[in-house]
Amino acid sequence: MRFQLLGPLSITDGRDTVVLPPSKPTALLAALLVRPGSIVSTDRLRGAVWGEDQPSTAKAALQSCVLRLRRLFAKYGIEDQAVVAVAGGYRIDADAGTLDLLHFRRLVERAATGDPGSELYELRAALALWQGPLLANVPSELLHRDEVPRLAEERLRVLERVVDIELEHGRCREALVDLWEVTRVYPAHERFAEQLMTALYRLGRQTEALAEYRRVKEQLRDRLGVDPRAGLRRLELAMLRGEDLGPDDSGARPLLPAAATAGATLGTTASSTLGTSTAATTVTAGAVADRTARPRPERSAGTARASARTSAAPSAVPPLPTVPGFTGREDEVGALVRLLTRGEADGGRAPVAVLSGAPGIGKSALALHVAHLVADRHPGGSALVQLTHPDGTPRTAEEAAAELRRALPDGPRTGPALLVLDDVVHPDQVRPLLTAHAGAAALVTSRTGLAALVATHGGTVHRLGALAPAESRALLTTALGHERIAAEPAAARRLADACGQHPLALRIAAARLLTRPRLRLADYADWLARDPAGRLSLSDDPRTSVPQRLDEALGRLSPALAEAHLRLAACPFEPLTAERAAAVLDVPAEAAELTLERLLDAGFLEEGLPGAFRPLALLRAHARRTADALAGPPPAPPRPPQPAALR
Repeated sequence: MRFQLLGPLSITDGRDTVVLPPSKPTALLAALLVRPGSIVSTDRLRGAVWGEDQPSTAKAALQSCVLRLRRLFAKYGIEDQAVVAVAGGYRIDADAGTLDLLHFRRLVERAATGDPGSELYELRAALALWQGPLLANVPSELLHRDEVPRLAEERLRVLERVVDIELEHGRCREALVDLWEVTRVYPAHERFAEQLMTALYRLGRQTEALAEYRRVKEQLRDRLGVDPRAGLRRLELAMLRGEDLGPDDSGARPLLPAAATAGATLGTTASSTLGTSTAATTVTAGAVADRTARPRPERSAGTARASARTSAAPSAVPPLPTVPGFTGREDEVGALVRLLTRGEADGGRAPVAVLSGAPGIGKSALALHVAHLVADRHPGGSALVQLTHPDGTPRTAEEAAAELRRALPDGPRTGPALLVLDDVVHPDQVRPLLTAHAGAAALVTSRTGLAALVATHGGTVHRLGALAPAESRALLTTALGHERIAAEPAAARRLADACGQHPLALRIAAARLLTRPRLRLADYADWLARDPAGRLSLSDDPRTSVPQRLDEALGRLSPALAEAHLRLAACPFEPLTAERAAAVLDVPAEAAELTLERLLDAGFLEEGLPGAFRPLALLRAHARRTADALAGPPPAPPRPPQPAALR
């Protein structure tokens, strides 16, 4: 469990996040967490919880509040995060693994020890930890007056350094993404105004840069009655004279960590998602720069070294894994291609698309298919990064960021890049990647909808369901050939039904039929229909298995949610409503509705009309099979009494 302080105060286990309600225990917890590991006096805590209107029995009231906070910890299973009573006050211990504020500070400290490339990535990762208004759910005037400005200043210092690095290396367009926002939130902040003017001017937007000077000048005079400082006035004068203020994006060089190597390939993975056991390259660099481009003069020794590194890049790199025989999803393919080829999305951000749905439904295959279709529009490179380990546990954002730093060395110079971020478990895994690669488009696949990611980074969401019968037939025809399907059209339909119109199941079934060319489709469909959730696997590759994939997906759920899925899947009524689920689970309708929503978000349910849910046929069959296995074999019938002579 981890506390999230940099935003609304919340508790997370890496998958689910609970935003604490505004209350006195929440204020008490915030007062302790803003000073982690330090003793916070009882006077300070009473002021944070009650302000000036403290109860007459303040000492007892504070002890009662501490007790309520400890009960809250017990409710969420974090008793190890103890509130320690010490002489004069209380203390709560935390580290970078349990408190995002300390994680933020550790990343900032680590950034200061690296080269500019590493520093930028570390600082970007640190900024990505900030999730909305600070302590928005904490009802404490004292904390909002004293602590929130102090913490916000830490973030602004980091953001200022990030923009400085980008401007030093000619990444003016990337810097603009941050500067437009921060200068509107802090309209009288002269340093950010100076950076914004510089970025605009270097991009040839002199009129806008001078307009920014007038804006900040009016803000300072209206609010404080002062003129801009001397540095800002000198910058305006330099712009009016048309002086050279440094590199623009046309002369930018790739900003890499010192350890990065051009064209690095980051290992292989069995692409079971694609219905094949062939090992495929998972992270590759994209196309290299056009060698015929007119050379530009070097601006410094640092950029000369960067140029020497990139000139050693190979002229060709391995492509992303291909998807053999991809069929169907025409609407989704068209929408994604249009999104990724129209340039920047609304608001100046690069386009982001989230592909969500049940395990094995074809999210990764669709993402890779689309990535190949739009590859020529992303000369900065393409990268596929798995966000889970082989055992299903989520990888950290730091691991993924390290891979991308090695995978896309030429991205900032050659043009926009495309990221395929596969099997994301939680938004925190990808927020730092999208922030660090602000100019790259991204296809994000996840079993959940990642609504929190869309809320902070925008983008479109495409929820994939089972294939239409015509699409299933097309997939089988592509795999098995027209003659075999045309010879048994009715059996092909039964086979697709037995597979639940599920892409992974259909590919596994087709692979088995390809190895047995004399087996009739009708015989195989009848055999498969008797236990589809148990027989859809390949003996020579256990990873290409519907049972294993669904078992792993069930294991990602909390025990209570997994049990709810097994019980609801056995319900004979469709569609599932909150009232029916409440009767099955023996809980109030409100709790049942929340359970259905969580199962929907995890990809275990589909929604038709609002409030009407149903599981995919294959997931229902798997749930019933799992429930039967957990129940064990039926009891043996009693043995008949034996004759006395045989006793």
